[in-house]
Amino acid sequence: MKYKQLGNTGLKVSELCLGTMTFGGGGFWTAIGTLPQEQVNGLVKQAVDGGINFIDTANVYSEGLSEQMTGKAIKDLGLNRYDLVLATKVCGKMGEGINNIGLSRKQILQQADESLQRLETDYVDLYQIHAFDPLTPLEETLEALDILVKNGKVRYIGCSNLAAWQIMKALGISAQNHLSKFVSLQAYYTVAARDLEREIVPLLLDQKLGLMVWSPLAGGLLSGKYNRNTEFTEGRRAQFDFPPIKLDKAFDIIDVMEVIANEKQVTVAQIALAWLLHQPAVTSVIVGANKPEQLADNMNAVNVQLTSDELQKLDEVSELTPEYPHWMIDMQTANRL
Repeated sequence: MKYKQLGNTGLKVSELCLGTMTFGGGGFWTAIGTLPQEQVNGLVKQAVDGGINFIDTANVYSEGLSEQMTGKAIKDLGLNRYDLVLATKVCGKMGEGINNIGLSRKQILQQADESLQRLETDYVDLYQIHAFDPLTPLEETLEALDILVKNGKVRYIGCSNLAAWQIMKALGISAQNHLSKFVSLQAYYTVAARDLEREIVPLLLDQKLGLMVWSPLAGGLLSGKYNRNTEFTEGRRAQFDFPPIKLDKAFDIIDVMEVIANEKQVTVAQIALAWLLHQPAVTSVIVGANKPEQLADNMNAVNVQLTSDELQKLDEVSELTPEYPHWMIDMQTANRL
């Protein structure tokens, strides 16, 4: 396992991060996972034994149960809290009350305390806004997050699922008002859907923000279970067809991945994860699992080295369609690089 600097901080995190969306279940979350505590403990131990020091959860996952089970696993296993980098998120609906949603100062401060209680810890290493709240001014949100940092309840702050302009606006507000800055973005990125490269990846590299990748296997589509001849009758995609993806192009990419995987005697999933680990903007790839063998397969991706020729083949088949202004910028700056 390799460890990378999280954004422009002194914090080192494992290149794979254990995701916890499969912990608990109930209601909407049942389609993703329904793991009981005993199996959660097993996956956490397996991850930590394999060198993972980074665990990501959220208050909305299984309506708080995921955080609770994560905290209990850490306690049950007798893990050293300081050795772990624990991340959680805030924004989603957490109750029937009219203010139990969003990124107001009231909601952020309340939800931070509740997350700490469920996680059975005094602090969270990375506290992320889970989405953009169009109702709450960014100034209010960032001031609330800064309070948590100054009070010692949060070490660093990050964001998730934001547009490039929203991230840049937030960084500007923080700089102008001497508030804690976002150090990372958690976003959807995969060889089968490289939209992030249009605006956000250049921003991350320029501003030195870390990137945590969610759904690196495109909601299970790149797990190795599917190709153009497969019907979606089983697996996560059969129950929860998300994230949206262009299947024809995805199957073209899978065709290439299958050849490379067979040549290396590894799985398609490992090729998908390895491609991400070769991308300069990526800090950590979030992997979740329902079974120990799934987690083991994902963790073995850190040992897969792709050659320049293999990377070129994957890049070519997954290349984004040029869009304005990018093709114009590329043309006009070609003689400046």
